Amino acid sequence: MQYIGPDILAELEQKIVDKEDDLKQWFDQKRSSLEMPIYGSVDIRDSNWKVAVVDANQYPAGFNNLKEGDIGIHFREAIGDLRHIHIWPENHTRNLSYQLHLESLSEILENEGYAVTIGVLDHVEGEVVSVNGAVPDLILLNNDLTDGPLGELGVPVRPVPEMGWYRRRKSTHFSAIQPYVDEVASILEIDPWLLSTHWIISEDKCLEKETCLTLLAAEADNCLAFIQSKYDEYGISGKPTLFVKNDKGTFGLGIIEITSGEELLNLSNRKMRKLTYGKGGVEAENFLLQEGVPSGLSWDDMIVEPVAYCANGRVGGWFYRGNAKKGEMSNLNSPSSIFISPSQIEDERIISRRTHWHMLVAEIAMLGMAYEMKHSME
Repeated sequence: MQYIGPDILAELEQKIVDKEDDLKQWFDQKRSSLEMPIYGSVDIRDSNWKVAVVDANQYPAGFNNLKEGDIGIHFREAIGDLRHIHIWPENHTRNLSYQLHLESLSEILENEGYAVTIGVLDHVEGEVVSVNGAVPDLILLNNDLTDGPLGELGVPVRPVPEMGWYRRRKSTHFSAIQPYVDEVASILEIDPWLLSTHWIISEDKCLEKETCLTLLAAEADNCLAFIQSKYDEYGISGKPTLFVKNDKGTFGLGIIEITSGEELLNLSNRKMRKLTYGKGGVEAENFLLQEGVPSGLSWDDMIVEPVAYCANGRVGGWFYRGNAKKGEMSNLNSPSSIFISPSQIEDERIISRRTHWHMLVAEIAMLGMAYEMKHSME
């Protein structure tokens, strides 16, 4: 299916330029009231008529794909003059890509003058953890805690464990960013829909029961009808798509793509298992129904999407996820993905988008993550 619509982002780009000072003042004011995330990453989709963060990761695992940028400076701003940083990783460290990620993250921190160690530490509740007899100044958590919290370690931990997937929900992030999206849209005098995905959370759906599936299908149809009304308003052709996600899901598990509620009533056993199963065997009960945003960006005959890596709430580097085997609406995060550095892409349109629209929504997402963090500890 081909999606065609006006290049609204190009038409409105001058608004970001004209409102640069207003936006800077707005961001400064919002950041001053929050503790910004020590790090995070966001996946962005740009359809030409809208730009939106479609996933926000509190525990990024792709630093090995980051070949350029100044993220080390932002880490320094977040961490300060501490000496020993211990990275607490996921348990699946035999994964080669994840090992390379940990090495890259360690190198970035070491280049800023920190002593870095890596590993899951044995600890007893109430005792202070140590590494070879030395107590680290900070635990940098790179484990999404699907299986549960760490317990008291006796040293500062960032990101806060309360942001782990044992507790966090995908929908929480999108709830958190929406007020910020609305305020930025007001500054730019544009429709907030152009800066975000339409979504709803469908709760308490035990999908083994037909009544639950029927209700979920009706909610999906309502979502699709709203998106279609926006397509009609802006002259966009193509059939609206929803991604139905396990609200507790992570690592790309628990996600299916639909274009009608009826598809949910006729799910194959394989798709049903995919939708209801998450990392660590976590069963789904709540589902995020999220507007699919087709990618209007391509490079070297493949669809690409920008991924921003952030520290201290600021974008510190980019790469592009590309996938020659996927279409414009597909989830590009699969084994056939490749990763492209910004310097490899010479398309001036993509460069301009990154500087303006992509940077804008990425740093809004970091505000949302900061808001999540604050309220997760209350």
